[in-house]
Amino acid sequence: MDRDTAVMICGHGSRDPEAIAEFNRLTELVRARLPERDVEHGFLEFARPIIRDGFNALKTRGARRILALPGMLFAAGHVKNDLPWEVNSFAADNPEIAVTFGRELAIELKLLRAASDRIESAEATSSRAVARSDTLLLVVGRGTNDPDANANIAKVARMLWEGMGFGWADVAYSGVTQPSVDVALERLVRLGFPRIVVFPYFLFTGILVKRIYHLAEEAQARFPDTEIIKAPYLRHHPLVIDTFLDRFAEMIDGQPAMNCQLCKYREQTLGYEAALGETQTGHHHHVRGIGTDADHDHDDAHGHHHHRHHGHDHHGHDH
Repeated sequence: MDRDTAVMICGHGSRDPEAIAEFNRLTELVRARLPERDVEHGFLEFARPIIRDGFNALKTRGARRILALPGMLFAAGHVKNDLPWEVNSFAADNPEIAVTFGRELAIELKLLRAASDRIESAEATSSRAVARSDTLLLVVGRGTNDPDANANIAKVARMLWEGMGFGWADVAYSGVTQPSVDVALERLVRLGFPRIVVFPYFLFTGILVKRIYHLAEEAQARFPDTEIIKAPYLRHHPLVIDTFLDRFAEMIDGQPAMNCQLCKYREQTLGYEAALGETQTGHHHHVRGIGTDADHDHDDAHGHHHHRHHGHDHHGHDH
């Protein structure tokens, strides 16, 4: 194994042990595809190892160059601020190690194909014969106070809408921004489509994905004349793993570049002018490595409080 150039996958973290197990599985799958590399992972909050632990493990095993990749779909506050702070802090403390920070998975054709597979698998579970043109697709994102990241969900929905031939498509978010899943479903049912497919555009399970499915089930009970189907999230689809490998290849062979055209921290984005030039700093010190729900009992008050922590971008406890 070539331990000189190592790989570090940086995850968000979650209170949900299932979400952490799925992220750990992702690391195993990437490691299997990169047998010549030393691969580690770490989390911003809750779960261990924390990101610094992952970096230190690679350092201890002899890494002289580390390729750090956000294990996240879009570049909101975590990718634009929290992860750069973690990466830059380690790099500053270890100048003998070359650290390269890659870009998020972003809107990628491979991920859209993976999304299409998940949606088709959900349609196949139904015994009803409903044409795609008579089906409405609801794509659900995490939700953030970064309009650039929120807009990506709208673009994904449009690409799937036109690419798969749905009769209509719309978006909803699991937190922070609007519309929420329950409000969106309440409105969309009135359009009269016999079927609605609810698709969480998430990498892994967690509190938010489970909440999305619960809200879909509640809507189905309220509106029995409309079939509401729950599509699986992306999880470990082979094309997801391929996209991670593509991002690593960019760092080795090219120059990874984050799209900063509409970043509220680098441009005067409409409605967020005050965020221009905000310092890149970490915001997860108070929950870093404290454990998942399997380690501690978390009451609802803690969960609701964390949705408002630090006033910075937050898109839930999932990856």
